[in-house]
Amino acid sequence: MHIARTGRGVAASAATVALVAAALAATSQAGATTAAPAGVPHTFAQPAVAGHALVHGVASPLPIAQCQAKWHINCYNPLQYRTAYNLNPLYKKGITGKGRTIVIVDSFGSPTVQHDLDVYSKQFGLPSTKVKVVKWGHVPAFDPKNSDMTGWAGETTLDVEMAHAVAPGAKIVLVETAVSETEGTTGLPEMMSAEKYLIDHGVGDVISQSFGATENTFPGFGRGDFSSIKKLRYAFEDAQRKHVTVLASSGDGGATDNKLDGKTYYNKRVNSWPSADPLVTSIGGTQLHLNDKGERVKPDSVYNDYGAGGGGQSHVFTRPSFQNGVKNVVGTRRGTPDISMAAAVNGGAWVYSSYDPTATGWDVSGGTSEASPLFSGIVALADQVAGHRLGDINGALYTLLQQKNPGVVDVNDGTDNSYEGVKGYKAVNGYDMATGVGTLNALRFVPALAKAAHHS
Repeated sequence: MHIARTGRGVAASAATVALVAAALAATSQAGATTAAPAGVPHTFAQPAVAGHALVHGVASPLPIAQCQAKWHINCYNPLQYRTAYNLNPLYKKGITGKGRTIVIVDSFGSPTVQHDLDVYSKQFGLPSTKVKVVKWGHVPAFDPKNSDMTGWAGETTLDVEMAHAVAPGAKIVLVETAVSETEGTTGLPEMMSAEKYLIDHGVGDVISQSFGATENTFPGFGRGDFSSIKKLRYAFEDAQRKHVTVLASSGDGGATDNKLDGKTYYNKRVNSWPSADPLVTSIGGTQLHLNDKGERVKPDSVYNDYGAGGGGQSHVFTRPSFQNGVKNVVGTRRGTPDISMAAAVNGGAWVYSSYDPTATGWDVSGGTSEASPLFSGIVALADQVAGHRLGDINGALYTLLQQKNPGVVDVNDGTDNSYEGVKGYKAVNGYDMATGVGTLNALRFVPALAKAAHHS
């Protein structure tokens, strides 16, 4: 199988922080020996951000006009994102994600992630934060000549820097898994085991997953046997019990996605897991149209350039109760995405990396691999406002949609996520399977989510 990288708790106290630190210390020891439950499929992971970065190793970030002149794309920095999503008034109120923890899961990780975050933060005048790295299993030494490793390092860099850009006060825990074809339990099972371990040990309020695998590629799918997927849900079921919010990128293949070879696409509508799991909040992609101040020059549209925002009906999961209000759109199936943020490469994010000595510098990256960590920052802010973990937020999202809460910003310009010859879905009024409920105005959305999730 090809894997593309594409609850209510209590407020953190000094004692809680100490327990988290102890759990993190224990994790590095336990990771090598803790295995997934028996009977889960063995998979091999590859990063989805590959192909979604057009600019590499630039000496310094450039203004939008220079990006247009050089590469014919728009490129945005975190200060512009902060204006676009109306985050600055929250920061002025002290809402920065302080006291909350974002968990990011990536294969192999990046050996330079702390240094790169420090450079990124300094460039834009942001406070940096310490990234706590948890190595899960026997993570091999980083080889900058290994394209699989550098691809995941690019994903890791994007994930960490985007989460920090939105929630600069939140702690970040990076889980590096050891994907290897020769290991007994690899790929998705390894990632799920790592997530469950951290959840069980109280580490993390929100988990961001920038990876996925097409449902059709799981063993048994063609026979209508979905047990190989359902046996992997144990981490998400655990997260629901412990009130941890779980996010996943909706994918970069529009209404279709990759076949088992990881290169060609299905000629029909398909969906991917974990995004399609009802226990997960599926994060889709939009294209921002901003000026240098970060102000919109026109409304957001659907991400559809060097990839397209994943979305559509799951073939594995039926419609969950939280989508009953949009059954006229999703039918009898689970529909994705739930909500969307920036993902277009034309309008991609500046990130800094130095893991590849031949391409040290600034890159522009996109994909829903960007949208999920951006939204993880939003959840961390809402957790801080609420004073506890929000847990599963899907019910709250659709409640806010029905209430026409002004924090939910509809994306309805008529653009679509058709891709690779497969007809997709248009962004229309209300919920759609191109952008979900739409996108957000953080000043209104963050407190509204904190309140709605508390009561959901």
